Amino acid sequence: MRRIIASLSLLLIVALLASCQPPSRDVWERPDEEPVTLRVAWWGGDLRNEATIQVIRMFEQQHPHVRIEFEYTGFNEYWKKLAPYAAGNALPDVIQMDVSYLSQYGSLELLEDLTSYIDQGLIDTTHISESTLAGGKMGNKLYGFNLGVNALYTVYDPQVFQASGLQPPEADWTWDDLEAMGSVVKGTGTYVGTDLTPEQFFAYYLRQHGKNLYAADGTKLGYDDDSLFVDYFGRMQRLARDRLIFTPDIWNTDLREGEEDPFYQGKALLGWGYSNQFIGATRKYGKPLSIAPPPGPNLDKGMFLKPGMMFSIAQNSKVKEEAAKFISFFVNDVEANKILKGERGVPVSKKVQDELTPYIEPELEQIFDYIRWVEQHSSPMDPLDPPGSAEVTDVLRKLYDQLLFDTITPEFAAVEFRRKASEILARNIDPR
Repeated sequence: MRRIIASLSLLLIVALLASCQPPSRDVWERPDEEPVTLRVAWWGGDLRNEATIQVIRMFEQQHPHVRIEFEYTGFNEYWKKLAPYAAGNALPDVIQMDVSYLSQYGSLELLEDLTSYIDQGLIDTTHISESTLAGGKMGNKLYGFNLGVNALYTVYDPQVFQASGLQPPEADWTWDDLEAMGSVVKGTGTYVGTDLTPEQFFAYYLRQHGKNLYAADGTKLGYDDDSLFVDYFGRMQRLARDRLIFTPDIWNTDLREGEEDPFYQGKALLGWGYSNQFIGATRKYGKPLSIAPPPGPNLDKGMFLKPGMMFSIAQNSKVKEEAAKFISFFVNDVEANKILKGERGVPVSKKVQDELTPYIEPELEQIFDYIRWVEQHSSPMDPLDPPGSAEVTDVLRKLYDQLLFDTITPEFAAVEFRRKASEILARNIDPR
């Protein structure tokens, strides 16, 4: 009991918001059904928010007995606001879930196992592969339903490369190539790239070397050789020292929501993130952009497909069947997915993918093509991040900021990260 209370307290420090949500298809409806209110919560930017609200309204039109209450915010605020709901056993019926939090919420029995709803046909998985669903599983329980398939990516404007006298990255480019690009633009006022989120890209770098950020049992880090930490973050420190990637002071406002981000001013060669962000990035940029994989080598080891986002049903929900039907509608309805435009990732239903093909815009077609390429050049995703991973991420980000400000050495940061991460992850050791 003490462990559960402590974990919920941690969630209070870390996490989101609550909202409402809908049920799903007329095949399940009865004329005498009582009015139902669903609460749905998600994080996202304007494109996702507007599209999700349209789909919610579409669902309500098809299911007049259902009223949907919803709420949304940015990623960090989402988890901070969600935590009090978890502590009070009052989570929204349907919550958008990320792989980095799934094990934490699942291990505290805050989420419903969705397996029985699939078995009953309330969530239709006829055209969805088992491997696609696997990313939302803990053991044999399905706590998160995949809403789209994602992969790490690099985004760039070919015209910016041309103006800098450089060739855009090819599929076989490397971290050394990244630094070589930097040597060309150094001192010109052009960044080689925007920020590389440390927990995402260090984990990717470890995979390139056959290692993982976390051990399989979640009780310690998944690599023993700190030279990997020193090599990766030493490179980031060199790039920051030469003003080739952002130092933390440039993020004193939320540049991702504003117009000061150098990438969107054409002052950075590269941006990084996940493929589902490409449509939003292109619209924000205002001109066509292109996709490349992150730097190699060993892409086949480093790259992986992951759930872009998931929907989970709260254990405390009183309308779980309706929540399950809503999830089924969200992933299987073709008209809904025309609105969603793959913004949470390439649709998980092969049928939806096929039926969308004649209608997709050039940006979405690029994402589809990129995901097909990654399918042929990747390895299975790492196990779910263990409980405590949010704290570990916070430690890593703070050390990363100090590294970019050049106030500590990579060697010191490697030792400090291992010490603090080990203390956090040791809580997952079974005392029996």
